[in-house]
Amino acid sequence: MIMPGNPVWLAAARDRKQDSLDKIVIKGGMPLSGEVQISGAKNSALPLLFATLLAEGQSTICNVPDLRDINTAVKLLCELGADASRVEGCVRVDAHRIESIEASYDLVKTMRASVLVLGPLLARFGHARVSLPGGCAIGARPIDQHLKGFEALGAEITLDHGYVEARADKLVGAKINFDMPTVGGTENLLMAAALAEGETVLENAAREPEIVQLSEALNSMGARIEGAGTAVIHIQGVERLQPLSCDVISDRIEAGTFMVAAAVTGGNVLIRGAVRAHQEALISKLVEAGVSIEEEDDGLRVIGPQTLRAVDIRTSVFPGFPTDMQAQFMALMTRAEGSSRISETVFENRFMHVCELQRMGAEILIDGNSAVIRGVEQMTGAPVMATDLRASASLILAGLAAENTTEVSRIYHLDRGYEKIEKKLAALGANIWREQES
Repeated sequence: MIMPGNPVWLAAARDRKQDSLDKIVIKGGMPLSGEVQISGAKNSALPLLFATLLAEGQSTICNVPDLRDINTAVKLLCELGADASRVEGCVRVDAHRIESIEASYDLVKTMRASVLVLGPLLARFGHARVSLPGGCAIGARPIDQHLKGFEALGAEITLDHGYVEARADKLVGAKINFDMPTVGGTENLLMAAALAEGETVLENAAREPEIVQLSEALNSMGARIEGAGTAVIHIQGVERLQPLSCDVISDRIEAGTFMVAAAVTGGNVLIRGAVRAHQEALISKLVEAGVSIEEEDDGLRVIGPQTLRAVDIRTSVFPGFPTDMQAQFMALMTRAEGSSRISETVFENRFMHVCELQRMGAEILIDGNSAVIRGVEQMTGAPVMATDLRASASLILAGLAAENTTEVSRIYHLDRGYEKIEKKLAALGANIWREQES
């Protein structure tokens, strides 16, 4: 259990204290140069941490980023009864004795990925009770596809006072066709079906690299999964899984953010850990905008042009252009020559950063689910406020290229998904630091 003095408890308390205290300050105009190491992927680490609930014994996951969401996940595992701790970039989880099958509102409201405990708890114990999820305010992200899948596997689902409760004496494999690709739904069903009786087929499944890593991790535990990375995944259920040992893949969204940072500042940066196969859609658009990208042995080198060209993008599920890079790419397009159109098809409320970019001099017009950006010669620093995780990154990118000083407040969003981003940028030559709000 988490007690005062436990590093996870202390980290969570520190995070809460800093929520309203910290801001990022940037004095723009410096081209970035050098090299940066990309951290492990939060969106891969979280399902891997929850997958440890599927097996008795101690699991070890390494290359885990030091982030607020990771601290929340570890705290949740501890509250369920697992013995979870951080040791030098790794998280060790002993899930031998689980004392609770409930994920409370207090934790789930801060991180919607907490809903991923539903599948492992249901599969191993036949019962799970999880608060409906929260997270960034970027639009409705229902879990109806998760619940549809659990019902197909034989679970009885009830909704009561903001909680989802799932029960099943035994999960039995089934064919599940998602109405649309869903990363969380695919992950939850992968974990549940790994211990179901018989074969489960997931159709119209998500294809993200994080899905592939989770499937490979489950297979290393003794699961039998084929087809991850395609739209159809086959799972042959097994009776028991072994503890997990793996390294988290690099964070493709953090890598993409640093690629845009190099481009928007006219810099030259080697991004270590960036994987081209994870970035094809972004790379295509950056090259179209005039950015030079070279593949090296341990990453990608990004060289920004003197003049950026305006290009259009349309967000989509992987392997399309990621919605998690939309805000950052918009910051890039504010400096491009000509007009560009960015269409958001994944979330309906993901343009909240527009008004903040406009405060810095951006010319952006919202047209339904699209934003039309006319590039300006120069942005000007201003006090701005982050509204969600990726919007935070877009404001920092805009500040790197703007004249004068930009102050980004409410950066607790940023700390959910970027590990020490201001220190990494400073090492590349940016004039950026963190300070307390007055």
